[in-house]
Amino acid sequence: MMTRVVAITGVAGGIGYATAEVFREHGWHVVGIDRRQPANRDPVGDFVAGDVADPEQIAALFAGVEARHGALDALVNNAAVQICKPLRETTLEDWDSVMTSNVRPVFLAYQAAYELLAVRRGAIVNVSSVHAIATSAGIGAYAASKGALLALTRAMALEAGAAGIRVNAVLPGAVDTPMLHAGLARGHVAGRTIEELVRGLGHKHVLGRVGQPKEIGEAILFLADNERSSFLTGQAIVVDGGATARLSTE
Repeated sequence: MMTRVVAITGVAGGIGYATAEVFREHGWHVVGIDRRQPANRDPVGDFVAGDVADPEQIAALFAGVEARHGALDALVNNAAVQICKPLRETTLEDWDSVMTSNVRPVFLAYQAAYELLAVRRGAIVNVSSVHAIATSAGIGAYAASKGALLALTRAMALEAGAAGIRVNAVLPGAVDTPMLHAGLARGHVAGRTIEELVRGLGHKHVLGRVGQPKEIGEAILFLADNERSSFLTGQAIVVDGGATARLSTE
């Protein structure tokens, strides 16, 4: 059987790295993309250092995938930054940084990878966030960028369907990653240490805990794998431990 190839942006981050591990465990070849190297390169077959917001770099990146593999079975758009500020304190530079890092690369990667994905009728998974549908104070720019990914996911699905390319989004909730730890500094959860803050946030979930990065990776694999989700496109799957199922007034 031909080894399937997945490209994962933001592979050095918590969800990106765990997703690489999940795909590798299921026999996929992982092309990992990030501005910094992951601490452990084991799950990443090919690592490419680069800025996915730069059109020249991203074009060169996928040209390299084509030269080495000839096609692409899945693209996971995971690279993101998070700035935690009230909107009135968010500078234009902050806003542009979030949009440039979280939305622009998805558009550029779609254009650059389209022909490669069409060869094998592959799939795109955009990593959005529960903040796209239910958010909190002090994280407006990030929420707006992740909401934009939902609309972009639908638009991509409509346009790519004729080539047999499926496009879906996964919306992670609170996941135990460095990005979550940094965001907890907003002061919306009681606790003195990171462990206490994570535990306190977990207690607010229906399942009583925050998620683990590999749990998001498994959902991404499901959406990327044509044998598991072949009739699913233009959709958003929420993976949040039940957080958005509960009324805030409960």
